[in-house]
Amino acid sequence: MNDNSAFVNDTEMKRLFSRRVLFASIVAIVVGFMVLGRYFDLQVNQHQDFVTQSNNNRVLMRPVSPPRGLIFDRNGELLADNKPTYNLTIVNERSGNLEVLLNDLRQLIEISSQDIYQFKNRLKRRKPYQNIPLKYNLSERERSILGVNSFRLNGAEVSAKLTRYYPQGPFFAHVIGYVGRINEIENRNIDTSLYRGTDSIGKLGIEKYYEHALLGKLGHEHVETNARGRVMRSLSKEDPIPGANLELYLDANLQRTAQKILGDKRAAFVAIEIKTGGILAMVSTPSYDPNKFVLGISQGDYSELVNSENQPLFNRAIRGQYPPGSTIKPMFGLIGLQNKIITTKHVIDDPGFFVLKGVERPWRDHNSDKGGHGEGIDLAQAIIESCDVYFYNMGLDIGIETLASFSSMFGIGQVTGIDLHGEQPGIMPSKSWKKLTLGEPWFDGDTINVSIGQGFMLATPLQLAVMTARIASRGSQIVPKLVSSKNGVNYTKNDNFPITPLDIHSEYWTYMHQAMRNVVHTPRGTAYRIGKDLNYLIAGKTGTAQVISIDADKEYDKTQIDQTKWDHALFIAFAPAEDPKIAMALIVENGGHGSSTAAPIARVILDAYFNEVEKQMLVGG
Repeated sequence: MNDNSAFVNDTEMKRLFSRRVLFASIVAIVVGFMVLGRYFDLQVNQHQDFVTQSNNNRVLMRPVSPPRGLIFDRNGELLADNKPTYNLTIVNERSGNLEVLLNDLRQLIEISSQDIYQFKNRLKRRKPYQNIPLKYNLSERERSILGVNSFRLNGAEVSAKLTRYYPQGPFFAHVIGYVGRINEIENRNIDTSLYRGTDSIGKLGIEKYYEHALLGKLGHEHVETNARGRVMRSLSKEDPIPGANLELYLDANLQRTAQKILGDKRAAFVAIEIKTGGILAMVSTPSYDPNKFVLGISQGDYSELVNSENQPLFNRAIRGQYPPGSTIKPMFGLIGLQNKIITTKHVIDDPGFFVLKGVERPWRDHNSDKGGHGEGIDLAQAIIESCDVYFYNMGLDIGIETLASFSSMFGIGQVTGIDLHGEQPGIMPSKSWKKLTLGEPWFDGDTINVSIGQGFMLATPLQLAVMTARIASRGSQIVPKLVSSKNGVNYTKNDNFPITPLDIHSEYWTYMHQAMRNVVHTPRGTAYRIGKDLNYLIAGKTGTAQVISIDADKEYDKTQIDQTKWDHALFIAFAPAEDPKIAMALIVENGGHGSSTAAPIARVILDAYFNEVEKQMLVGG
């Protein structure tokens, strides 16, 4: 056996051992410091992060949506309400596997592909741990099924929520509008922090114009949840601030009366309270049920509305632009008097037609087949009998530029400033307008057409109502408005809408009021038939607007024309004539003559209004 001990260097071995011990010690110290550093980082630097994550597993802050403000008519009748509904919502972080959860839910209750698609779109815009709606307005049976199976539906929850409801249905759809789900375009343009508790926004009408006031202020609630994400208890709560309640100038009874009598006609009616400028009624028919849009209208229902030839979604009152026909004759008469183009004693002879030098085709009067209105026709008679030839002559003498500039003071050819989005300005043409729009010069024939509310001239029913109110008030610059108060406090719309004052001599107002009264209350008036058995006086003017042109050598025969090309029937009025309280404008598309169609409808509506006023006076007495 060999002995190698003689070859071992004890000193070298000790040095080697010492180096190894030193290296191991250094490694141990470094590792120790690393562990201590990591421990310090976890316990001190990241302490709050882990506390937050822990609380997210146990304590959740949920937005509490404010009740949307209610909307009432002038008498306190509820027009827009909130009612509780039950919705199925999902917190993605609680679901474990979202696709599995969605599949399980579809096996339990009916959930459409559209519901899934919209849910996933909302999911992209959500914040962590936010409840995202999957299905709205659950039935009692669906709620029961989900309740029984809740133990295996982690992340799914049935929550109660206030949803917009319109108790009057179609009667106020075009004025109140409706709310609907926030779409992607709207989501990019709104402050999403204000809408965390809701997925609805005003889409049309009052609901859209006063969205900020009706929305309210979001609240918050801290709730404790279990491992499955179920809410165990509420820890603290900051109550939301409800949206403002709005009271409108609208009279619900008058609105319903007008809509019922107009039925499914393509028509529009606007009534204005002369003292305040408040809109008493604004009707566009046919209408639609706004409740269908609140939680999402079905594709079938929407297609039916969009494809209807009667266009129920179209608000004719503020967006329909029509030739005003003879309803603008009182306004043009006042312009002629004020500019000294005519006097109250100025007369013309009407053979039933008007010939412009150099033009072969004559302009006919509406009763040309009877030989016209005869000799010695003054302005009052031209208003009462609606003599076109008088206005052909006067229009040429005034000139289109003066007609256009003065008409704007009556609200024609520009938006009225009403508190609704989407109002159309109509057209009050001029030489510059035609050159800019059509690239053509203005001709005298264009002025002749405009002088009886035809040609290029277009106006909305709202504009005609505003014009009538300004005539009735002897030039007061009435700006139409819908909202009278917010939360019981009188409200004045502060948008500094520009208005040019009307400066017309008092005697001319009196003269025109009398002429318009005689339209209804004298045998030769075009609306004489509606004046029988009245216990109040109406000042009015009929209008019949051509939709298609008729050759000079042919007679208008509606039996030979498609109904969609019949003349429009119009009527404007204010009453009582001696102390005007209400002004109105009515159009019935393709209704024929204003005297036989529009005026009788207006009489029924005005009767209903004054009967109601009389009842309120008796009750008040």
